[in-house]
Amino acid sequence: MAATDRVVGLGQPCWVSLMTADLPAAQNFYGAVLGWAFRAASFGEGFSVALADGKPVAGLTDIARRIGMAVSWTSYFAVGDADVVSARVRERGGTVAVGPLAVGSGRVVLAADPAGAVFGFWEGRNVPDWGIGKGAAPAWLELRTRDAFAAAMFYGEVFDWAVDRPDRCEVRYEDEMVTVRAGGHTVACLRGGAIEADPDPRIRPRWHVYFRVDDVEKAVESALAAGGSVVDEPGGPGAGREATLRDPEGAMFTVTSKASC
Repeated sequence: MAATDRVVGLGQPCWVSLMTADLPAAQNFYGAVLGWAFRAASFGEGFSVALADGKPVAGLTDIARRIGMAVSWTSYFAVGDADVVSARVRERGGTVAVGPLAVGSGRVVLAADPAGAVFGFWEGRNVPDWGIGKGAAPAWLELRTRDAFAAAMFYGEVFDWAVDRPDRCEVRYEDEMVTVRAGGHTVACLRGGAIEADPDPRIRPRWHVYFRVDDVEKAVESALAAGGSVVDEPGGPGAGREATLRDPEGAMFTVTSKASC
């Protein structure tokens, strides 16, 4: 399957969304930094869809304060039955925090894995033509966790990764990292070393989103001008530079010129 023809299969990343407490302010920030436009989402008030060149990139919602969650980017995975996957999460030491909750024509769940990294899953129709590494969608997702191999076991059992089916994710163990591939393309990386009790949120387990930009330095300048901050200064060779940023409410993400992790 060619990269331009990829579709989201079960267990694969299917969306990313920012949980914010101030939707207009978040739109202003990400519009300035990443050049996004926005339209109202079909889910109702408090939801919007970010667009790049008219194509959906990510979602934004102002529910963080209402449900008691930290302002952050959340990665979602496609599932066929949210109840079944919720049970798998609990059986394997994870936590189901919200849901299954009916949203539009589907159902959504917010959960945390045994190390505390928050993630979501979605039962329903996926956004057409959206795929990790495709077009303006995120370049890739990265799980920063205590034990990458234990995490791969958890997510593999929850989402049926590495089963012998062409529509499921393939898992590869490479040195100290685990890569997750779909259709021959890397969609996520799992890296060890995070510490659950560390007071620094950069070090605690979490799913982290990478957005591809043409000019990393320009994105950093725009973030600072829009009230954000730099967590990790731009680094890497010219064709592979990246910088980690924090928006004005504290959500972290990375801008990168690389194609994959």
